[in-house]
Parts: sequence; C-alpha cells; structure tokens
Amino acid sequence: MSMITSATWVPRGFAAPFPQKYNFDEEEFERIAALAKLQLDDAKEDLEEAEAQENEAEPSEHDKTPSKKEAASTKSDAREDIEIDDDLKEYDLEHYDDDDEDEQGEAQQMGMFGNVKSLAYYESNKDDPYITLKDDADDDEDREELQILATDNLLLAAKIEDELAHLEVYVYEDEADNLYVHHDIMLPAIPLCVEWLDIPVSKPGVEKNSVGNFVAIGTFDPDIEIWDLDTVDCMYPNAILGQGGNVEQEKKKKKKKKSKANDEYHVDAVLALAANRKHRNLLASASADKTIKLWDLHTAKCAKSYSYHTDKVCSLAWHAVESTVLLSGSYDRTAAMADMRAPTAQPTRVGVESDVENVRWDPHDPNYFFVSTENGIIHYFDARNATTNPSASKSVWKLQAHDESVSSFDLNPVIPGFMATGSTDKTVKLWNITPQGPSLVVSRDFDVGKVFTTSFGPDPQVAFRLAVAGSKGTMSVWDTSTNAGVRKAFAQKMPSNIPTKSSEVEDRLVGVDDGGEDSSSDEDDDEDGDIDGEDGAKVDQEQDSMDEDDD
Repeated sequence: MSMITSATWVPRGFAAPFPQKYNFDEEEFERIAALAKLQLDDAKEDLEEAEAQENEAEPSEHDKTPSKKEAASTKSDAREDIEIDDDLKEYDLEHYDDDDEDEQGEAQQMGMFGNVKSLAYYESNKDDPYITLKDDADDDEDREELQILATDNLLLAAKIEDELAHLEVYVYEDEADNLYVHHDIMLPAIPLCVEWLDIPVSKPGVEKNSVGNFVAIGTFDPDIEIWDLDTVDCMYPNAILGQGGNVEQEKKKKKKKKSKANDEYHVDAVLALAANRKHRNLLASASADKTIKLWDLHTAKCAKSYSYHTDKVCSLAWHAVESTVLLSGSYDRTAAMADMRAPTAQPTRVGVESDVENVRWDPHDPNYFFVSTENGIIHYFDARNATTNPSASKSVWKLQAHDESVSSFDLNPVIPGFMATGSTDKTVKLWNITPQGPSLVVSRDFDVGKVFTTSFGPDPQVAFRLAVAGSKGTMSVWDTSTNAGVRKAFAQKMPSNIPTKSSEVEDRLVGVDDGGEDSSSDEDDDEDGDIDGEDGAKVDQEQDSMDEDDD
C-alpha cells in the first residue's frame, strides 16, 4: 500500500541552502531520553492493565496448579541431582533461569544496551582516531547533494508506504523540470495533515521574531509533531503538542491518559492544521474529538480550546485580513466563523447538504469563502450574510463539481477566479469563476488514484504549478500554463510579470517515478479527455438550473 494523504508547499527563500546533519549531543540525548521515557511508561501501564484484566478473567482452576514456591522448590531439588562440570561453574548455569527482579539484575540484562551513553561519538570522521582514511571528497559531495537553491521550492508530502508512515520532503526545480525526494522523516502513525511553519519551535536561544523552516504534522495519534526541515536524519521531533510532549508535568505527577475531550490536548486524531501568518506563534488544530485548539508555539502549550461543533472538525482556514477569525468545517454539516478572542461568543454558521470536506477563504475577496462537501458540491458563501442559524444560510452559488467527494480544492493566489478541485473520482478539474458563476476549463486524470491533495504554488514564479497526489502514493506537479484551455480562459487575468510557459509542449507534467528518479511526461489533450468549449457552457447551464432550483 502506498498513499499520499496530504501535501503543502514551502515558499522560496525559507529553506537553508545547506541543511545540517543531525547533531546528537548531550543535551539532545537528555531531551530524547525524557520523551522516550514517557512512551515507555505509558506502554508499561497498558501492559500491566492488560495483564490484570487477563488474571481476573482466568478460571479458579489455577488453584490446582502448583504454587510458585512449590515450583521453585521442585526446580531446586532437580538441580541438586545434576552434577555440574567444573569448567561450566564459572558461567553459573544453574541460576540461568532464575528471575532477578532487582535493579542490579535488570542492569546486567541490559548491559549491552545500557551503556549507549558512554559510547564514543564523533561529529566528524576526522575526529575519530580509528579512522585513518579521510573523506573530504565525500563530505563535499554530500554537501552538494543536500544543497537547496534560492530558486527551488520544497513540497511536503505525508505518505504511507508498506504500512510505514513518513513525511517526504521534495525539492522542485521548476526550470530544470525536476522533482526529487531530498530527505524524509519517519512518523509514529498515519499522517492526516501537514502545515508549514515559518517560526522556530523549541529552539533554545532563538529570538521569538526570528524566521525558521519547520513543519507541523497531525496524525491518527492525538499529538502534533513539529520537525525542523533544515535538519536531516533527525531522530525525534523538536516539539510535541499534546500529552506526549508534556515532560515536566509527567515528572511532577504521573497520571492516566485522558480519554475525554479536555482543554489541554487532543484525545483523538488530528484532522487539520492552520498556521496564522500574522500572529506567527499561533497554530490552530482540528480533531475528531470535536474540538479546535489554539497552540502557542513559543511555549508548545495549548492556549485555548473551543467546542462549538457537534461532530468531527476536519478543515480550518484563517481570515487573511481579520487575522483572529477562524473558519472551520465539520462533519456536523456546518462551517463556522469564530473570533478566537471571544471564546464564549456564539460563532456564525452556514449549513450544507452533507459532511464538509474542506473550507477556504477567497484570497481575492475576503468577504467570501468556499466549502466543499462529501457529495461533490462546492458552495460559495458571503460571510456577511451568515447568522448563528445554519439552516437560514444560502450560498451565492453552488456547483456540482464532481460525482464523488471533493476531497481537496485550492484557489490560485495570483489569478482571480482560478480554482482547482480534486476528487475521489480520480479527476482534477480547473475552473474559471466569473460573475455569472464557475465554468469548467479542463478535466484531467493524472493516474494518481483517488485525488487527496491539489495545491497551487505559493510564489508568483510557480503560481501556475499545481501539485497533485493521491491514493497511489505518487506526486506530480502540473504546469497549468502549458494547457491551451487555461491560457485561453485566463489570458485577460494574467499579470504581465507572471512567467508562463507557452512552449510547444502541452500539459507539462513533472513527477517522480517508482524508481525514485525524476521524470517528466507530455500528454495529449485529446487522449486525457480535456473538456472545454461546449462542455464549459454546459456547466454554466447546469449551474443556472441549480440556482433556479434554489430560488
């Protein structure tokens, strides 16, 4: 099994030109040991509980079996009958099976692993006296392979492969038509959402206003892990938001895990993350435990918890202008707008016909927002008309974009009215939104399986690049500016400073093949079933009929 569940871009200029190798020093050892101890203690508690329940369920026939004391006496008598060879006495084999539960015995049993801390470790082979061959050339080659240019973009993909979960960090070289995996990060559970952060987290001695290159990852586990993207081969995350990272509290008082929703951390899968780009220390998270939590990245603690949805919360988006207003979508078939400064105030809501999949603010008009649903419909709402009664809401327009769930969609940050949608029906569609409503520009199947992520590039230089991935575990970047239908539909909307590729190559596609090497493929419009012209008009007619039905 291979699957990419979520992906996001990193803007140019944030990644370090030469990412650093992981440094396992004394301070890092102490931090990892403390975090690992929490997990070991939790596992030990779970084992003890399971054993206790199993003992309670055992029948009373155990009384018929010999007691532990009787068994030990029998074993001792048997040993006396065995003559031990003098050459074997030094190995003390007669006590080989004895249970030694004291601390000294445990230390002996873990002898080969208990002295890891005392092993000599050298940051460079140059410092190791036992290595005589110098590897200056290898160091230079490794450094060159890790280099990230100022014209490169990073793509972060949450991936499951052969029952292993990890985050793949891709480098996208637009001019060279190249996409490759730079490094990856192993994860403890299936990743469901990723969010790029531009602020250092849990970096001692770093100013709060400094800029970083980090990623927050939400998984089926309730905790949120934060990793440094400029460090490769990391062993442990820089910070954990949730109960798994609460080391100090665990030292003071060890307590059982909470299974009910609370104000401190999530207790169910984390389904969505949203970083606030104006208040950079704030990260919002949505969970299957029906709560939304606001995290302070300076302290790695939960600042506030909100519980105004009645079902799983699956999508979040911060307002671009009113930076404290958060838009959320839920399986309770509503999208809510709430000011995080007023936790007790009743949020305004809009209702839809089925479970919400994703929500997005219109980047070109902050008064409007989009909602996609499980039924394949896109709604366009005016936030000014929303009330506390979701059943009273009415969309400006709605579009039957796909036959199945609209699992992902994105709005182009540079071109107004340019929308991309992806669905579990395995197709990606591009739309031109005009005052009369949306019209279909092109529909494609990129052979990525069910589409789980569609995302436009964050920089003007890559504004037409659309990252597409899904259930087959492959990532592709589509240069939509090379599509004739796109060039025709948005010719009047393109800013003059936006670079586009109008070469003879139609539908330029860059991806990574199964062998891990970069590849690009050119595909014919007719073969892939591009839909434009008359079919676009058909969508307009369908939209008009839908609006009439609403009236």
